[in-house]
Amino acid sequence: MSDKQICQMTIDVETAYIDEQSDPDNNRYVFSYTITIRNTGDVAAKLMTRHWIITDANNFTQEVKGDGVVGEQPHLKPGEGFQYTSGTVLDTPIGSMRGSYQMLTSDDTYFDAEIPTFTLSKPNALH
Repeated sequence: MSDKQICQMTIDVETAYIDEQSDPDNNRYVFSYTITIRNTGDVAAKLMTRHWIITDANNFTQEVKGDGVVGEQPHLKPGEGFQYTSGTVLDTPIGSMRGSYQMLTSDDTYFDAEIPTFTLSKPNALH
């Protein structure tokens, strides 16, 4: 009888409103998000692709898919982490993002690491 290895990623998100790049008079709201991915399982895995669903306050949704993140496909051993910062532009001062990373383990098993919904909000836009 063999023990099943666990593939698990923990994902933390920090967001910021970028005032100097935003132009509210023209419905342009720029946000950055910093993602920290930690391998909390016991199997190494490589981040292969990303899938984002970005929704503004008008319920306009954009879907973004692509290889890796910020031009990289980090390989995370158990206990290791990777952090990156990226951004998005919305037409409204409030929105949200959610998604997933498709990961590939060292034994060639794919799994999705879910990114829970997080809010993008201009300061004082939410009371």
